[in-house]
Amino acid sequence: ASADEPMAGMNIDEKEDMARFIIDTIELRRIPIVLVEHDMEVVMDIADRVVVLDFGHKIAEGTPEEIKVNPAVIKAYLGE
Repeated sequence: ASADEPMAGMNIDEKEDMARFIIDTIELRRIPIVLVEHDMEVVMDIADRVVVLDFGHKIAEGTPEEIKVNPAVIKAYLGE
């Protein structure tokens, strides 16, 4: 299954509801979900694995904990 920007335009309560729905769906159906999302807080809360793209090129892949401290990700999203 896939979800492309499911949190776009949502307020915090709606985002929490959608996140819970996604987590429940994963647990109930026991299927992987590809989540395309720019809200990194949501991604880090939901995902077991994260792939980070910068201008269409993969710059990192790993657990949320690994991604948070990855120098290439920090450089791409926060600058030098």
